[in-house]
Amino acid sequence: MIARFEIPVEGEEAEWARRRVEAFRFFEEPEEAGWRYGANRAYLERLRDYWLTGFDWPGAVARLNRHPHVRVEVLPGFRLHCIHKRSTRPDARPLLIAHGWPGSILEFDAIIERLAEPEDGAPAFHVVAPSLPGYAWSDKPKSPIGPRAVARLYDGLMGLLGYDSFIYQGGDWGSVIGGWMGLDSARVTAVHLNGFGLRPANMQPETQEEELWVKWALQIRATETAYLQLQATKPQSLAYAMMDSPMGVAAWLAEKFCGWSDAGTHNPEPPFSMDQMLTNIMIYLTTRSFHTATWIYRGLFDEGGFTIPDGRRIAVPTGVAAFPHDLLAFPPRAMAERGYNIVHWTKMPRGGHFASLEEPELFLADLRKFVAAL
Repeated sequence: MIARFEIPVEGEEAEWARRRVEAFRFFEEPEEAGWRYGANRAYLERLRDYWLTGFDWPGAVARLNRHPHVRVEVLPGFRLHCIHKRSTRPDARPLLIAHGWPGSILEFDAIIERLAEPEDGAPAFHVVAPSLPGYAWSDKPKSPIGPRAVARLYDGLMGLLGYDSFIYQGGDWGSVIGGWMGLDSARVTAVHLNGFGLRPANMQPETQEEELWVKWALQIRATETAYLQLQATKPQSLAYAMMDSPMGVAAWLAEKFCGWSDAGTHNPEPPFSMDQMLTNIMIYLTTRSFHTATWIYRGLFDEGGFTIPDGRRIAVPTGVAAFPHDLLAFPPRAMAERGYNIVHWTKMPRGGHFASLEEPELFLADLRKFVAAL
């Protein structure tokens, strides 16, 4: 079943969040902390002030509702939400574009129309942008499911929407799901990734460049992935704090949007507007989905982790947009090619984890170039 959908404002949830934000009490942080110890107090104070005095949540909902939304029953009693924007171009190709955590479909808000109705004869797409299971307006699973299971749901979603074949694009969880779709789906004809998700079984460094990448990856794991270990093991304990604290959710998400972007730990401002930050935060709050959004981490490890099964390789044509400040930054190409049939590789001059939101022009240009050459 496919049903048209309009995002609700959820006024009672929004008002509850506002009261909790108003009552929040700030506390000390180390001198000259920046973002090195976690969320920056000065930034959060400004975010809170704007939340209470300038942010227009109904307006943000209205903006998102300019896109056509549907909810699709992909399993009996289980529905996925997605934006489904069909192009008027007769040569348009189906494209599934997938977000991850702590993002949402907001990441694609500014590019969906340009993908469907491009300028200057660029490739056109019938765009499908789903909300992950347990996120936003997709149904919540009864227990954690991992990215391979999500890949099967996304494959079924595209079939129900009438697409026998499609191109896939993903970052963050979308990159992990994209790896599984490239391995398991007969419908996927090509994959474009802006994050290094599934890993080849052999990740032993063979060159000095590869050794340097492994050292960098270990450092990132030590300094930036405590959240992953927590959400992948005991997500419900974290949920008891976050589900009752809108400012806690804001701090948890904002720190990632700053630290995983090109801003880094020393810039006082993430490269995103406060309207963008608060719209994404409010999507989690008004749908009461912070906790179920973390379940995919536990589902990942219940499924077996990030590794491509031994002896297998993603054979469909794969394009890589390697943004330099991504948490899931790609290794040297030769190492990545152990697991992927890479036919397109772009080393980006700037940008981070939330590529389509942070660097939409670079992102669009690379996706279009990859597809045009297929």
